[in-house]
Amino acid sequence: MMYDKPLLEIALVQMRCEKGAIDENLASIWAYLQESASRGVDIICFPEMSITGYADPTQRPEAVLRLDGPQVGRFVRMTSDTQITAIAGLIEANPHGKPFITQIVARGGKLLGAYRKQTIADDEVQWFAPGGHVPIFSHPKAPFSLAICADIGNAEVFAAGARQGAQVVFEAAAPGLYGPQATRDWQAGYEWWRGECRTKLGGYARDNRVYIAVATQAGRTADEDFPGGGYVFRPDGSCASATHDWSEGVLYATLPANNVEKERS
Repeated sequence: MMYDKPLLEIALVQMRCEKGAIDENLASIWAYLQESASRGVDIICFPEMSITGYADPTQRPEAVLRLDGPQVGRFVRMTSDTQITAIAGLIEANPHGKPFITQIVARGGKLLGAYRKQTIADDEVQWFAPGGHVPIFSHPKAPFSLAICADIGNAEVFAAGARQGAQVVFEAAAPGLYGPQATRDWQAGYEWWRGECRTKLGGYARDNRVYIAVATQAGRTADEDFPGGGYVFRPDGSCASATHDWSEGVLYATLPANNVEKERS
C-alpha cells in the first residue's frame, strides 16, 4: 500500500546505561540526539532508565531524580533548537512512597509530560511504585503513547493508548538477563527478548491497529547485563524493522504518519 506524506522518522536507541552514572548517560544521550537531529528524525526513544541506569534506589539514592530537578532539566534543554521529540527514562522521586519508573517526553526545550510504568514486576515491587494512567502525547505527525518493559505483559497499557488515539506506542525496556555475567550467553538473551517482543508486541500492534516501536538497554553494567533489541511492528502484527544483534547503536525507521486512518480506509 502506498502512503502520502508526511512520513514519521523515528530513532530507537540501543545503548548501555551504567547504573547511577548520570553524567555519562546524558553525554551518550546528547551524542545520539545530535546524530538523529542531523538525520531529520522526528521522534527518538531511549531505553527504560536511560538517564539514571537501572539501579536499586535504596542503594543508589543519588539516581532518584525529580522531574523539576537539574538532571532532567539538562535532558530537556538538549531538545532546544531542534525539531526532535525525545523520550528518555529515569527513576523518579515519589513524595508519597517508593519511586516510579518513568519515561519523560521533551521537545523544543520543554518537558511535555511523563508516563509512569504501570506493571511492576515481582522483583521490582520492593523498590518501585506503579503509575496510574496512560497519557497521550501530541506530535504534529502522529500522536503516541508509551509503555515500559514489564508493561509488555499488560495488554491494557497498549489498548488504552490506542483508544485515546495513539498511532504509535513506544516501548522502552531494560530486561535484565539472568545467570552469572562470567558465562553470559548474549545470543540466547537477545533471542529471548526478541521472541517476547515479536509474540506479545506484534499481537498488541495487530489487535489495536497501531505501530509499536521498541528501544532496549544493551550491554554490561556494574552488576547486570541487558540484551538490547530495537524493533518496529506494523498494525498487522508483522515486524517491519529490527536490529541484528545486541550491539549499541540506533535503529532508524520511517512510518507513515496518520497510519491508523489510512490503513483502516
